[in-house]
Amino acid sequence: MPSNRFSRRSFLSSTAAAAAAVASARLANALTGRPFPAPSTAPAATGPEKKLGFALVGIGSLSTGQLIPAFRSTKYCKLVAFVTGHRDKNMQLAQTNGISPEHVYTYDNFDTIKDNPDVDVIYIVLPNSMHCEYTVRAAKAGKHVLSEKPMATSVADCEKMIAACKDAKVKLMVAYRMQHEPLTMKLIDMCRDKDKIGKITKIDAQCGSDRTRNRYDAVWRIQKPLSGGGALMDMGVYALQSVRYLAGEEPNELTVTKYDPPEGGDGPFKDCEKNIVFDLKFPSGLTATVTSGYDKNTNRTQLTAEKGSLDLNPLMNYNGNKAYYTPAGGGARSEVTYTWANHFASEMDDFAQRIMAGKESKTPGEEGLRDMKIVYTAYDAAVKNLGKPVKLT
Repeated sequence: MPSNRFSRRSFLSSTAAAAAAVASARLANALTGRPFPAPSTAPAATGPEKKLGFALVGIGSLSTGQLIPAFRSTKYCKLVAFVTGHRDKNMQLAQTNGISPEHVYTYDNFDTIKDNPDVDVIYIVLPNSMHCEYTVRAAKAGKHVLSEKPMATSVADCEKMIAACKDAKVKLMVAYRMQHEPLTMKLIDMCRDKDKIGKITKIDAQCGSDRTRNRYDAVWRIQKPLSGGGALMDMGVYALQSVRYLAGEEPNELTVTKYDPPEGGDGPFKDCEKNIVFDLKFPSGLTATVTSGYDKNTNRTQLTAEKGSLDLNPLMNYNGNKAYYTPAGGGARSEVTYTWANHFASEMDDFAQRIMAGKESKTPGEEGLRDMKIVYTAYDAAVKNLGKPVKLT
């Protein structure tokens, strides 16, 4: 169990306070720096009649607002269990979703889930600092693991998660929903099309939200012991991901150009950053800027290439994302068309199919590890080498 005071108990109390406050090889090759492959269709499973059982660990706003409804749109997944710190409170929700009482677990009896043959996959929807512990415990229980992003709060924990799943011979996936979103997949294809885009020269990615009025003890995402950091760990990962999957290659240099350090006191940013901006350089000569902040809402990535440009605006909403293509030389700007699909249903179905086919997940642990190496290099450089280039390995 977590040893520091910001563990499961702290999380449960902080979420209760929040409720009161609001009045109620895809990238197994990522570490080598080889290019991203083009998007691929998940391997065929045994048939649409076969569904894997999922257990949700953490019944907070993401689970209730997005994940539980998404199961209604899945073809290869079914919701069979909850793990919650408020068992009595969530019994009605379980019943409404067809989950039997004996399949509603607490954090104290979590490990007994190993004896439930209906559970094939454990989806961890907990604060970042708890991802590692519950991934390791799920792997020891013999269950495949889908963990929310960001993967963990240290590079060492990411490596521990990967090792635990390999030792247990179970699959590990990081829930990068945008890599399963139809518009994003279409844009990745466009970026690989040399006739359409050509050589990419610049990417500017900005993701942020306004947490200036948040109360520290009511929001776990601004509590560094639970989140691992501030704006970068929350919103910045979306910006960083967009740079990496659009670029199709890995950066080899990073320079932090702006950093608002923890402010101390009793405000929302007492122990995490409010803003951080860093530049990335790539072997091809491409440069990118990643901006993440907690002082305003931002949600956009712009890409410039020799034969055209892309404007992803908004970039990462659950619904209504848009992208525009403008040919080089002053051609007419046009919207990129696509057919919407539920991001969460798509990512869960993809994982289920790959498990049934014995294939690696589309966004395995190595993908999450690569992000966290960049994130924590940026944090270190912000303190020790602000404005100076640092090599990425």
